[in-house]
Amino acid sequence: MNFLISGGTGFVGKHLCQSLQVKGHHTYILTRSPLDYMNTKATTYIHYDYPIEELPPIEGVINLAGESLLGYWSQKKKEKMKSSRLETTDALIQVMKQMKIKPNVFISGSAVGYYGTSEDLIFTEATTSPGKDFLAEVVVEWEQVAKQAEALGIRTIYTRFGLILGKEGSLPFMSLPVKLFAGGRIGNGEQWMSWIHIEDVVRLIDYCLFNRQMEGAVNVTAPYPLRNKDFMRTLASVLKRPYWFTTPSPLIHAAIGEMGQLITKGQYVLPQKALDQGFEFKYPELVKALEELTNYS
Repeated sequence: MNFLISGGTGFVGKHLCQSLQVKGHHTYILTRSPLDYMNTKATTYIHYDYPIEELPPIEGVINLAGESLLGYWSQKKKEKMKSSRLETTDALIQVMKQMKIKPNVFISGSAVGYYGTSEDLIFTEATTSPGKDFLAEVVVEWEQVAKQAEALGIRTIYTRFGLILGKEGSLPFMSLPVKLFAGGRIGNGEQWMSWIHIEDVVRLIDYCLFNRQMEGAVNVTAPYPLRNKDFMRTLASVLKRPYWFTTPSPLIHAAIGEMGQLITKGQYVLPQKALDQGFEFKYPELVKALEELTNYS
């Protein structure tokens, strides 16, 4: 089968493309710089203005593109975080409108930021009231643009990603102070961290592609979130380092501004839809996930 993917050269995209290719599928990766990459028998890099009529029938379109959340959230950064998501999603909607044979499924990346933050509420896909902060506003608009695919008769899924753990991404950043013997909780440590191993991210996206029961919002998180204090204690234990240092929340916000809410606040998100459909996580608990990623046994 053929799949059209935006963001295919990013952290999640690279892992997903490799998985699809191993299974014998062909991936067409949308990029603004296709000449920077080399095509293979299983991968073709194309520009966003590639003639749609020259594509073969596409089974599914997957949107993983967007400006990184990491970095100081200046007004310019926030505008780019929002516009990159809305514009790329809209571009894919226009591409699908032009396709004579519509794809069977459209998976649009989203985020657990939809729910806002809380230390005591539990969020599932049945939660329909979004948060009120900047990230929640972005996600609501993002999903609204993606929703246009439904009017085209395409099964549409909004994969609300939690904290993705891999040898890339945020885990190396989080592990650094621990490795330097300065690991510990952040703030009061009570904020929830809804995490997931990158391998389970790919497996769940693959599950969504081929399971027609999966549609609408899908929480891409492991079934056992942890509070920050317990997450960091587990990380310190796996890395065989002490757990004793506390990083005050004001220090985080002073250093990285509004982005600090990703670290000092959180939400307890359950992947209820995946669990109800019988999806089995390879890494449901944090310790095994971290042991695999950090090569400790």
